[in-house]
Amino acid sequence: MAETARNVAQADPAPQLAVENLHAWYGESHVLHGVTFAVKPGEVVTLLGRNGAGKTTTLKSIIGIVGRRTGSIAFAGTETIGMVSRAIARLGIAYVPEERGIYASLNVEENLMLPPQVRPGGFTVEQIFELFPNLRERLASQGTKLSGGEQQMLAIARILRTGARTLLLDEPTEGLAPVIIQQIGRTLARLKQEGFTIVLVEQNFRFAQSVADRHYIVEQGRVIDMIANDELDANHDKLQTYLGV
Repeated sequence: MAETARNVAQADPAPQLAVENLHAWYGESHVLHGVTFAVKPGEVVTLLGRNGAGKTTTLKSIIGIVGRRTGSIAFAGTETIGMVSRAIARLGIAYVPEERGIYASLNVEENLMLPPQVRPGGFTVEQIFELFPNLRERLASQGTKLSGGEQQMLAIARILRTGARTLLLDEPTEGLAPVIIQQIGRTLARLKQEGFTIVLVEQNFRFAQSVADRHYIVEQGRVIDMIANDELDANHDKLQTYLGV
């Protein structure tokens, strides 16, 4: 029986990130209404839903840049709901916003070197260039001169340098050419193989299906369903109702 219990524990590890009954407000506007979901170490999980469902607010709440939050957000067993964003980041969580946050007046190298290391084991510059060869070629280019795809590569590269192993990515394929989307997909697959934990907000359903283990459906500030990746095709009618895909 002890062996059986040990096998169960190994098969179902404690969550790397556990969000329970999360409520969030922008001013007087109550946006999240009890969001609950969990992500295991090394998983890629997506938040799917229509525009305005609360997906981005969920990511911002996890990283601590939404002012008013209640509920529980536990990272590796540490409660973070009362922590400021810089303290949360030091635990090893990093956020790439949809707008990417590239400094237009700085070149690629300066943007890349800007964030401090928060944990040991961050990617070296050479590892970054191996992952994104385009950035080596554009090292001296200003942020304003980069394509949307290059900006997205730089935004992801920048957080990999920090040593964070849990990544929150908001719409990483938005507006990108198919060839760049494929490269981003290969990058996420490699990061998953290396043990990164990733929460992904994504409108591109097919891309989400290509990289994720599980999908949480967000509607009107709540998680209303969870679908395993290998069950997506069997739940197409349900997804059509939820997302209009």
